[in-house]
Amino acid sequence: MHIYPDAKAVVRALAPDEPVICNRPQAAARAARFFAENFPGKSMYAVKANPSPELLQILWDSGITHFDVASIAEVRLVRGLLPEATLCFMHPVKTKSAIAEAYKVHGVRTFSLDTHDELAKIVEATEGAQDLNLLVRLRVSSEHSELSLAAKFGTDLIDAGSLLQATRQHCDALGICFHVGSQAMTPFAYVQALERVRVAIVEAAVTVDIIDVGGGFPSSYPGMEPPPLEDYFALIHRHFEALPISYSGELWAEPGRALCAEYSSMIVKVEKRRSDELYINDGAYGALFDAAHVAWRFPVRALEDDLTQPLEEFAFYGPTCDDADYMKGPFMLPADIQAGDFIEIGMLGAYGAAMKTRFNGFGVAEAVVVADEPMASLYTGERKDPRASDNVVSLR
Repeated sequence: MHIYPDAKAVVRALAPDEPVICNRPQAAARAARFFAENFPGKSMYAVKANPSPELLQILWDSGITHFDVASIAEVRLVRGLLPEATLCFMHPVKTKSAIAEAYKVHGVRTFSLDTHDELAKIVEATEGAQDLNLLVRLRVSSEHSELSLAAKFGTDLIDAGSLLQATRQHCDALGICFHVGSQAMTPFAYVQALERVRVAIVEAAVTVDIIDVGGGFPSSYPGMEPPPLEDYFALIHRHFEALPISYSGELWAEPGRALCAEYSSMIVKVEKRRSDELYINDGAYGALFDAAHVAWRFPVRALEDDLTQPLEEFAFYGPTCDDADYMKGPFMLPADIQAGDFIEIGMLGAYGAAMKTRFNGFGVAEAVVVADEPMASLYTGERKDPRASDNVVSLR
């Protein structure tokens, strides 16, 4: 496979009229090694963040052996690619047929749930199997995260005791899981959640074997510079160790964004400029879904050497005929950027590539491999330690 030095080299070689995804296998491998070596428990990749077979293989080769699968399609995908991987079916609402196939055909033994109905469904679909790891999902706050995941799933603390007691009767290992929301900007999000876990365990008076702190581990974006991941790991471990659980209790996590955001960027072409609005050839129905629908700001850079004017704020329109295909930004680019110029948009490895559609006939994107570093990284050792600022309480 040909490896380009960087996005500028891709533009010089291809002069692409369609978007081009630039993948950085070295960045994904580095992130995977970091979690495998530093998180004080098991790290299982949340496949929904980016189900690319190439990425899954990179993560496996770099030490990630457990995978959080949220659909039977993801179960089949990962099992077909990685026969020895451990799969955990962590969607709290599943069909009986999906549970049965996952258990009987693909060897899945770990399932999550947040209601008595789902517990009954799992018991029936696995025919009362006694070798299950069942994790009760607890609803926790998303107040410290950029995207909330507190509304859809999770049992309330008041109901957790009876569900934990019932689940304990049908599993080999009982766990509690939660999700603090996507892009948690402080490790104290996990401290608050683990305190709710402690209360649930005490009130249920059951033996708990697994604590799964879910996802939410952040990446770096414009205006969103998180503390070092080591701070997250240290606080999680400290509060996990204080929980009243089995002496052999295990700590799990489900990183998604943090493992794959740095994997991909995208080259787009400016088709038109209207004042401070740039019409580009990808957008809300493509890899820039989050930029349109949750006003996510991705890092950008112009790929033309002759653009010399200072940076200004721009908004983007995508290629479809839909007015909703709009990304407010602001995206900082040279003031003299024009139609025909190329832009690289970074940190799209998480969710971006996975959410592309073919709406309105757009969505085709070639993928290439580039050798340079991502626009931002939590893993290169070059970031200033934010613990010297007012944003994070020191662990020293």
